[in-house]
Amino acid sequence: MAVEREAAIRSIRKAKEARGAAGIAGRKPSEELRKCCLDADRAGVPVTQIAEEAGLPRQDVDDLIAERDR
Repeated sequence: MAVEREAAIRSIRKAKEARGAAGIAGRKPSEELRKCCLDADRAGVPVTQIAEEAGLPRQDVDDLIAERDR
């Protein structure tokens, strides 16, 4: 499980860097970053850590997870 969590965190970091390199501004996550956040949640990474790694407010990550559960 720890390996899956670390892989999910690395994916978030990579998507965050790609988002920054593409010059995507604002708080809205890119689709890749959104997918990585959801994958990390499924892997058991705490929401606070996902938010920190993704550079998003915790509420935005909570909203992403809630969208998936609908």
